[in-house]
Amino acid sequence: MWTDGRYFLQAAKQMDSNWTLMKMGLKDTPTQEDWLVSVLPEGSRVGVDPLIIPTDYWKKMAKVLRSAGHHLIPVKDNLVDKIWTDRPERPCKPLITLGLDYTGISWKDKVADLRLKMAERNVVWFVVTALDEIAWLFNLRGSDVEHNPVFFSYAILGLETIMLFIDGDRIDAPIVKEHLLLDLGLEAEYRIQVLPYKSILSELKILCASLSPREKVWVSDKASYAVSEAIPKDHRCCMPYTPICIAKAVKNSAESEGMRRAHIKDAVALCELFNWLEKEVPKGGVTEISAANKAEEFRRQQADFVDLSFPTISSTGPNGAIIHYAPVPETNRTLSLDEVYLIDSGAQYKDGTTDVTRTMHFGTPTAYEKECFTYVLKGHIAVSAAVFPTGTKGHLLDSFARSALWDSGLDYLHGTGHGVGSFLNVHEGPCGISYKTFSDEPLEAGMIVTDEPGYYEDGAFGIRIENVVLVVPVKTKYNFNNRGSLTFEPLTLVPIQTKMIDVDSLTDKECDWLNSYHLTCRDVIGKELQKQGRQEALEWLIRETQPISKQP
Repeated sequence: MWTDGRYFLQAAKQMDSNWTLMKMGLKDTPTQEDWLVSVLPEGSRVGVDPLIIPTDYWKKMAKVLRSAGHHLIPVKDNLVDKIWTDRPERPCKPLITLGLDYTGISWKDKVADLRLKMAERNVVWFVVTALDEIAWLFNLRGSDVEHNPVFFSYAILGLETIMLFIDGDRIDAPIVKEHLLLDLGLEAEYRIQVLPYKSILSELKILCASLSPREKVWVSDKASYAVSEAIPKDHRCCMPYTPICIAKAVKNSAESEGMRRAHIKDAVALCELFNWLEKEVPKGGVTEISAANKAEEFRRQQADFVDLSFPTISSTGPNGAIIHYAPVPETNRTLSLDEVYLIDSGAQYKDGTTDVTRTMHFGTPTAYEKECFTYVLKGHIAVSAAVFPTGTKGHLLDSFARSALWDSGLDYLHGTGHGVGSFLNVHEGPCGISYKTFSDEPLEAGMIVTDEPGYYEDGAFGIRIENVVLVVPVKTKYNFNNRGSLTFEPLTLVPIQTKMIDVDSLTDKECDWLNSYHLTCRDVIGKELQKQGRQEALEWLIRETQPISKQP
């Protein structure tokens, strides 16, 4: 079983002796295709369901196998499906429509913009397979995938045609029909043809049969191999990122403002949570699960709350070292005054998506815990305060987050940041901050990413500090080649526990950054707490945002 550094410890704990753990990214770990080459008899045929393998990965695997005399074969009938007799039906839940107050641009205008980009490339059809891209394009949201406001569908956009492949009668709901203008007899180019979800391949093949020699069909190389292979090679325009993916990543003013509102509400909920934890943990009886449930309870009290954005990572002591830990009854620990507590959580509000991690101690942290926390904080500040040229890719900022840890021989086995959707998936491309250079587009104003360095001591504790940040323009003294500069605006406004900081290890500039950040938290979130009548949480916020200073 192959997994990356986020899950090494968790996989080792959960898998029995029947499994071999393959730690992806380590120099001695073979890739799946290299491992297959090492164990297959000569001239083997490897079967794969082409509907569940992305095109780019299929091509990579096929190339390696072919070079060793093997063949990758598409299997029409998934063998697991044949024996999974009690498999649940594919979800088909109601849709949510979003107005211009949330989206900033109508779906018709998005379609028109996309068609201009298609015309630039002599593309006559555009196949949309990513669920968040379809949701964004049509200003619709769903709940077919837990914690991700998307719905099972495909879309094909032509220069004068729109086809939406979706099951169920949810498209017939009056509010959805009105939103998509289905009953208004629109001009042909904006009239949506609704088709069954499973008819995508047959309809795509029919469209391709009528193409003239130079006409192209645009599809992402992240689409399933079955979808891309339905398009003849000479007509296929296969790109890593679609124009929808990039447009979705660059938030407009309505989306950015919505994200600000969502993060203010989220901060209110977390101030309530942390105030509650500080009172209840010393009494005993607060567990990882009950703390996670309490976080959700406070979030549900906020306007336009829809769902969590992912299962809450609520972890104390050694469980904190499991990067994507999810508490279950068998592992559920009680929070105490003697252990570091890490909570990584977020929510889906109609106006935005949140993702925040805070690490705290309810007793007295050890010198080593404070040292490690301070290294992580230094990295967090280095990224958040960074000023960089327009066109910079996220991987160039990754070392900013790790530098203080590296200086002491420490590190972490995950990326520093990922893109965040606007009431969409909490993880989205094509931007990010990671040592993986292949995974990101240049950062540009309007993109939203996370800043989340960490450190994890197996069997002892985990530390992570995560804010969601917005890429914004910044004025600098000079402007080399007139290219402009960018920096980050923190959207997450939740205090960072100063008890965990070795203040004298910070530079004056780092102290100033934290004091300024906490002043903003106190000002913005304090007003909202006051407005909502949450006096106790306001008092907690004021205590936690007292300025820090180094010893003279």
